[in-house]
Amino acid sequence: MTQSPTPFALGRREFVAFIAAIMAVNALGVDLMLPALPAIGAELHAATANSRQWIVTAYVFGFGIGQLAYGPLADRYGRRPILLVTLVGFVGASIFAASSATFTALICARILQGLMSASTRVLAVAIVRDRYSGRQMAKTVSLAQMIFFLVPILAPSIGQVLLGIGPWRFIFYALAGFAAFVLAWSALRLPETLAIERRVAISLTSLRAAYRLTLTNRYSIGYATAASLTFGGIIAFVSSAQQIFVDEFGAGDRFTILFAICAFAMAVASFANSRLVERLGTRLISQAGVFVLILVSLIHLAVIAAGVETLWSYIALQALSMTCIGLCGSNFGAMAMEPVGHIAGTASSVQGFITSVGAVVVGSLIGQAYDGSTFPLAIGYLGIGLGALALVYLVEGGFWFERKAAPR
Repeated sequence: MTQSPTPFALGRREFVAFIAAIMAVNALGVDLMLPALPAIGAELHAATANSRQWIVTAYVFGFGIGQLAYGPLADRYGRRPILLVTLVGFVGASIFAASSATFTALICARILQGLMSASTRVLAVAIVRDRYSGRQMAKTVSLAQMIFFLVPILAPSIGQVLLGIGPWRFIFYALAGFAAFVLAWSALRLPETLAIERRVAISLTSLRAAYRLTLTNRYSIGYATAASLTFGGIIAFVSSAQQIFVDEFGAGDRFTILFAICAFAMAVASFANSRLVERLGTRLISQAGVFVLILVSLIHLAVIAAGVETLWSYIALQALSMTCIGLCGSNFGAMAMEPVGHIAGTASSVQGFITSVGAVVVGSLIGQAYDGSTFPLAIGYLGIGLGALALVYLVEGGFWFERKAAPR
């Protein structure tokens, strides 16, 4: 008789690839339509060029809000059923987006897409936390993100190919197709990773206790907030990249390649982090990333002030900034989860809400400030670096690079 699969039946490689695929649903939801923003704005009569950014930020807003629900549901009913249901919902929302007749309808569809894809963030973290913790968790997340960050490199190019085949609506049908593929993979290969005895009934008392712990533990709330700042930097870049490359530098014919260079920097950072984190630790790597981000931002501002900003100076400095952000993101997330691993689903839900909604606020403030120059992005990144530096200092009790007090 064939033995039934254990909760961790997936091999390490397939497990990492599967987590990356779950995360890629969200990444494609953000990046695949970037080349189509002008066409979408023109056909659906977006008010201004900056209004097109809401196609990105509306999605991330829904993504943030939705995470509040999925953690408690995943802790009660398990990871697998929640993932399957929401992937079906994402397929439906993508078809809704493809059929939108007005800009308002598209924005509503994008919020719905975000609400459905929110489960991918909560469940990816919770599933990894079910199996690993601490530096092993950070290493696994980094390996998944290394694959995941290849998606932004390829997504705009794929979107450009789809635009060459047909109208921008094809892009949303492609999103539906990829989500259907991940749905089939999940249904066929993903075992339940949350043991029955670890499941928590949904009640106001248990939710209140889990929320209180997540929101009052200084490591949990502090590093989740720091992660929201760095994620906000990504949102700001993604939402304004098409305008910067096309409108400011006149490099529309090279947009997908130039965007890929910056995204590739984050993939390299994640790969380096996966190799170094067990030896150097999450704190040393992430805090070094924050310091270098501040330095790079100051250099970028000096270049702009001197009037010598060019396409290639922007590419170099933006890629360095994205590298720093790549070194911070997964480590901040892993450290935020350290003291709340026993309520991983709910904690991931609350932290994801803070990270995503905070990123929308930060990214929108920077993106909507776009004035035809790279100055708003550069000054925004400096603010992100200084804000993250202050948060880390407060969380770690005034110490750098090494935790001196246990999480509590």
